[in-house]
Amino acid sequence: MRNPELLKQFRSFYFRNYPQDMEVQIEYFSIFGGLGIDIDTTKPLLMLIQEHILENFEQLNSKFKELSLYEKPNKRLLRAFAVGDRRIFSAFNKAGLNNGNGGAALNLLEEMGIISLEYSREKAPPKDKKLKREVARHRISHKVLFTKPFIRFWFYFVIPYKKEIQEQNYEDFFENFQKKQHSYTSLIFEELSEILLNYHLQEVQIVSSGSYWDAKLEIDLLTVTDRGEIYIAECKWTNHKVNKKEFHKLKEKCEMLRIIPRQIAFFSKRGFSKELLSMQSKELALYSCEDFEVLVKDSSKEEPLKSFLD
Repeated sequence: MRNPELLKQFRSFYFRNYPQDMEVQIEYFSIFGGLGIDIDTTKPLLMLIQEHILENFEQLNSKFKELSLYEKPNKRLLRAFAVGDRRIFSAFNKAGLNNGNGGAALNLLEEMGIISLEYSREKAPPKDKKLKREVARHRISHKVLFTKPFIRFWFYFVIPYKKEIQEQNYEDFFENFQKKQHSYTSLIFEELSEILLNYHLQEVQIVSSGSYWDAKLEIDLLTVTDRGEIYIAECKWTNHKVNKKEFHKLKEKCEMLRIIPRQIAFFSKRGFSKELLSMQSKELALYSCEDFEVLVKDSSKEEPLKSFLD
């Protein structure tokens, strides 16, 4: 599991706020997860963001300063990780850092528990083989995940509009948020989908799990068991139903990797086409938002997590 604390935060958020359904739970959790406060999930999301984050900016801002997250290398790197492809080397470039100061900032943020590393499973090409120029220049890069959704939200959406927010001018912030909300939430949905996929594999031992990426393609989830079985999944946090075309795209990726998955799975915010639903089998699993309810079942005795401000 890429972020072992995420399930604990997800459950804590649920039993603290009792949202009306799992779509609301996932959407609101992607913003307030890890902040450790009570919110009224019957209220519109934009209203809650203004009430709990924007109008509480100075207190939250002081906490980030206290954690030294505004020191230039840290701030620039966190911003790059929040909005980029999460690859370490591309984040260094985006933040204007080199392997020295970037690596130092990365190590510090990991030691503080702000981020965690997701290691690449791409295989390096043989050293004794002559390679094409683009292959030889390709650098295998690990990725980074934020340990708390709220911290990523802050550096993704809040930091760019710091001055306007301090002046209580929220118009540009909300315009940007509404434009990029689905893209932002997709990563949290992917992380939670990995937890749900692996929950349904409790009877086997998981050897490797997480996203897969190399120079040519990316797959949202690739899980390998001790039996050598491979489970492949894609996660779609959009307002469109997943259809048969997406299934064939994923099969093509498997062919490119020369793997035969034990099962292909899709996780979708808006469900699936009738054609794809008719194809469900042991080889094709389809998960909608309501299927995430199993992650909070029988966990009401868990202690609420402390507030980010404590």
